[in-house]
Amino acid sequence: MNTPENNGSGFSKTISVSEINGGYEDNNYFYTGSDGGLVFKCPVEGFKTSANTSYTRVELREMLRGNNTSISTQGVNKNNWVFGTAPESDKTAAAGYDGDMSATLAINHVTTTGSSSHIGRLVIGQIHANSDEPIRLYYRKLKDNALGSVYFAHEQTDGNGSEQWYEMIGTRSNSAANPTDGIALNEKFSYNINVVGDDLTVTILREGKDDVVKTVDMVNSGFNVGGQYMYFKAGIYHLNNSGNADDYAQATFYALEKSHTTN
Repeated sequence: MNTPENNGSGFSKTISVSEINGGYEDNNYFYTGSDGGLVFKCPVEGFKTSANTSYTRVELREMLRGNNTSISTQGVNKNNWVFGTAPESDKTAAAGYDGDMSATLAINHVTTTGSSSHIGRLVIGQIHANSDEPIRLYYRKLKDNALGSVYFAHEQTDGNGSEQWYEMIGTRSNSAANPTDGIALNEKFSYNINVVGDDLTVTILREGKDDVVKTVDMVNSGFNVGGQYMYFKAGIYHLNNSGNADDYAQATFYALEKSHTTN
């Protein structure tokens, strides 16, 4: 897990698996809310994970190795997973193949300052690969709208940063009208991110409403070849670095589960 505190070297602070398992909390960024949910709060201004990252985050990173720090965080190994269509040798070397992550959450606050392309924008769930992201799941609410949109990006491994965009609820436009079936602040909803073989399926679930489902064929995206490894991320990856320093995004997670197929 990362928080936007200084780690002493000018980058964000990393919280270890053992610290998380020991009940780690931080009153500014990561704590238990009054309703029992797990609060992720991320300001616009803060320390980043690396020199190549432009945005702050308070985000959990899947660590299948647990406390076994002899296993690297990177690579096709027992800390990460691969697609079910990866080479058999990679499936054997990895901790598992294919993946499913489900979360129940509410977005409590989004930014209202910054550039028109940044206001109200955050990522609430990801699959990260070596250098690219098979999915970044976004929530976005513009300041003059009562409801927010949900959409996702699928990035390919072509070296050009090519992205395919899929709108699920509302649109990702910087001047979007209020989405008629959008999600309000503090409204509980759930998402599911599922990978089986080369199929990526994203589902948004809300009580009393039909599920919103989108499936993407990733066979030509470059993630099913040898050497590509995956891990889930969940929380707030805050894609606004132009707002006021004290502006922030906040989400409360009430459930978070993931699973993989193992050999």
